[in-house]
Amino acid sequence: MRFQDRRQAGQRLAARLREWSADGALVDPLVLALPRGGVPVAAEVARALGAPLDILVARKIGVPGHPETGIGAIVGDDPPLFDLRAVEMLGLSEERLGPDVARERTELRRRERLYRGDRSAPRVEGRTVIVVDDGLATGATARAALRHLRQQGPARLILAVPVGAPESAADMRSEADDVICLHQPPDFRAVGLWYADFDQVGDEEVVRTLHEHSAAAGRG
Repeated sequence: MRFQDRRQAGQRLAARLREWSADGALVDPLVLALPRGGVPVAAEVARALGAPLDILVARKIGVPGHPETGIGAIVGDDPPLFDLRAVEMLGLSEERLGPDVARERTELRRRERLYRGDRSAPRVEGRTVIVVDDGLATGATARAALRHLRQQGPARLILAVPVGAPESAADMRSEADDVICLHQPPDFRAVGLWYADFDQVGDEEVVRTLHEHSAAAGRG
């Protein structure tokens, strides 16, 4: 299975979730995108479910010199969540990674201000919360996001992604009540390989997508 782009992936993900919605299993749903790549996917899910759309900014902590290899992540003001085994194997330490954490925390706050403005974060307690990204590689950011949300008392916590590494999808089952991962190729390697169009999502697209969804919901 290969997706044309993130929006098509979101439509396929939405089709799976609509089955649950039809059964009444998604009570008071809230769709939270992990920006930036998860936003166009999540917009299709929220539109199909008639649910509000918002963002949860999580930032990956990468290996020094190899930033794409995640060994941890941060969300909000939570302490960093590290893969301690990987940190030890690489001869690193939380102290040595401190500057990387500080840099990512600064970027996290910049994105929160830009994407949400003066809006407060949505209520999570008692709701069905669906966390959406465009794919699941190491699972570092998804794990941090799910743990952050679990502390807020959702009635049901769902992770929904179009494609992911099989081992990462399996690991996430201990963090979420349900995990939907449409495609789990044994030769996963990277999220972008499973999209024909995997252009970078910019800040402007995130802001525009959130605004358009909010405006459409207001008209509804």
